[in-house]
Amino acid sequence: MATKFTTANSLQKGHYVIIDGAACRVTGVQISKPGKHGHSKVRFEGVGLVDDKKRIAVLPGSDNVEVPIIEKKTAQVLSVTENKASVMDLESYETFELNIPEELKGQVVDGCSVIYWVILDAKMMKQLKT
Repeated sequence: MATKFTTANSLQKGHYVIIDGAACRVTGVQISKPGKHGHSKVRFEGVGLVDDKKRIAVLPGSDNVEVPIIEKKTAQVLSVTENKASVMDLESYETFELNIPEELKGQVVDGCSVIYWVILDAKMMKQLKT
């Protein structure tokens, strides 16, 4: 599980963050003004990268938040069965199965190369490599 820390104030739309233990893409950020005795608050919304669930978090602006480190790797497709593809990583030669996303169905065939992401111990196919 590769993560790093950043301050909540530095988050922007499109960044990645961990909310409730799930890696999310930030879809909205609202920063309130600091009060007389308080700190500014940051409210950010995110959509899960793996499960597409909407999550919301509110934190003081000076707090640290976890940011996932996303590894982008290349694999070769060994075989395709319905919604899953058996693939082999081109660096470590490890074989495993990946779910084929809706937008890539019909395009993923035996022998083609794909790019997949490793996010918090989860692997997901993202695109075909040309």
